[in-house]
Amino acid sequence: MTALSHEARAAIEQACTRLVLDAAAATDRQDYAGLVALFTPDGQLFRPTAPEEPLAGRDAILASYQARPAQRITRHFCSNIRVQVESAERARVSTYVQVFAADTQYAPDGHFGWPLAGRTMIGEFDDLCVLDQGAWRFAERHARFVMHRDG
Repeated sequence: MTALSHEARAAIEQACTRLVLDAAAATDRQDYAGLVALFTPDGQLFRPTAPEEPLAGRDAILASYQARPAQRITRHFCSNIRVQVESAERARVSTYVQVFAADTQYAPDGHFGWPLAGRTMIGEFDDLCVLDQGAWRFAERHARFVMHRDG
């Protein structure tokens, strides 16, 4: 394998970091078609609530997100994004994630927005990212919760 230049590694790290942030933004905007486009066609999503039963393929991932209650909004805060470049076509990414949710069926609290609902969760993403038809995409995403605070 040919060693990657510093510039090539930096470009891969930037692309994979952007991929993680774009996935969080698409989820929070409820742009689930945009979210699943960030996965390879046969990509897998291992959810925190069913880690042994991955969603396999874009259709399964899309159906799962479309089944979420439309009045539930989320905000994902991603930090500590660490990219480990394995090759010009493959990288692993670990990310800390803090997730907040609210229910829009209730009125917002003036200028403060909707009150938080349910648990506040801190989790992690472990991603396998691959270069797929000229774009970096998730081949696998393992999501897990690490801590929570009851709402």
